[in-house]
Amino acid sequence: MVDFSFELGSFISILDYLGTIAFAVTGASKAIAHNADIFGIIVLASVVGVAGGITRDMIFGRFPTAFSDPIYISLTAASGVVMFFLYSKLKRQMATWLVFDAVGLGVFSIIGASIAHQVVGLEFLPMLFAGVITAIGGGILRDVFVREIPIVFVKEVYAVASVAGIVVFYAILSSGVDIQVSSIIGIVVATGIRLLAMKYNWNLPKVQES
Repeated sequence: MVDFSFELGSFISILDYLGTIAFAVTGASKAIAHNADIFGIIVLASVVGVAGGITRDMIFGRFPTAFSDPIYISLTAASGVVMFFLYSKLKRQMATWLVFDAVGLGVFSIIGASIAHQVVGLEFLPMLFAGVITAIGGGILRDVFVREIPIVFVKEVYAVASVAGIVVFYAILSSGVDIQVSSIIGIVVATGIRLLAMKYNWNLPKVQES
């Protein structure tokens, strides 16, 4: 008999690693655009890749996974080094990395919400906060570090996609559906909304100055 839960968990772990790399690539790209040296590139790649998860774990009283499992920092540092040497070639493939970034958004949102669920139980607000901070925390710090207004506050449907995925995840989990199945559905919703927003250039409404 196939151990479905194990295979599903492994699949989510793979998506988690891909999302970490994609987030790191966006951080490295931002650093390169601001003329950072290789150290700055690696730092910004790592901030985007793991800072959201570190913030979440500290708030919820957990030892940060990024510190206990060296694969995360290894992935972000390696991504920074690769971008340093191959940026001119890899920037042509940024559309692909943005797809991975969308997947990472969905995966990080649900992983964060799941960790809150483990800590405090089926409580919506802690799950929502943990999921969103995991998904967008690194990106906010990235933009702050380079003295830009965080893009999630001024452009693109990004945080909203995270929120939508978490809401669906919570609703389905509350109905008694297995957490593994609920996780996949939540990831698909968040990722799908993000991909559609990129494709159709969706943005949230703003105040129109006269």
